[in-house]
Amino acid sequence: MTKASERAYGHIRTMVLSGELKPGDQIIEEQLAEICGVSRTPVREALRRLESEKFIYRSDSKRSYVSQWTVEDVEDAFELRSMLEAYAAKRAATRLTEEKLNKLRYHNRKIEAAIQQTPPDVPTFLEHNRMLHEIILAAADSPALSAMLPQIVEQPVVLRTALHYDLENLQRSHHEHAELLAAFDRRDGDWAASIMTGHIRRAFHAYSDAHDRDRQENRDAA
Repeated sequence: MTKASERAYGHIRTMVLSGELKPGDQIIEEQLAEICGVSRTPVREALRRLESEKFIYRSDSKRSYVSQWTVEDVEDAFELRSMLEAYAAKRAATRLTEEKLNKLRYHNRKIEAAIQQTPPDVPTFLEHNRMLHEIILAAADSPALSAMLPQIVEQPVVLRTALHYDLENLQRSHHEHAELLAAFDRRDGDWAASIMTGHIRRAFHAYSDAHDRDRQENRDAA
């Protein structure tokens, strides 16, 4: 992608993740080109990439919209993620160097510090959580995993999950990372895979519970 396309991609992606562009909103190329400060061609290139990453979809009439996700869609994404990340953790357990283990410990300490803030610093939590999982994926040393997993993890509904976390869920996430580190210290791939599976499944249920609460609140307000 050109620099203009990369700039448009980053800007539009941020708009989707922040909720500025909401699920179901139609994508208007002219408006986005003006917002991003580029021509329509880079916007089209950015939209093709975002479509491949499931941030947007194209209708039969060739119009583009921000993707909408049902709970069933979300569960499917998390199920795939749990299988792939568990396999990554299993492979990483016997491949992580001491240097990489120390980096994992560092990021988990940063996560702990973020959730101890009042209120919890969710953006910092997300950033160090992302880097922790990226280190595990890199240590798995599997080109196939590296190609498949980011497409699932980068789906906006997955990235928004932590915004639904209460303090208890944030703390559990940190403790599960600590258990992962214990499994990695033991070079126990099966243990690491089991922890990762539970870690991802709990994240789905946190999302699902929050989704149910939102629906109930909307009904009550109607």
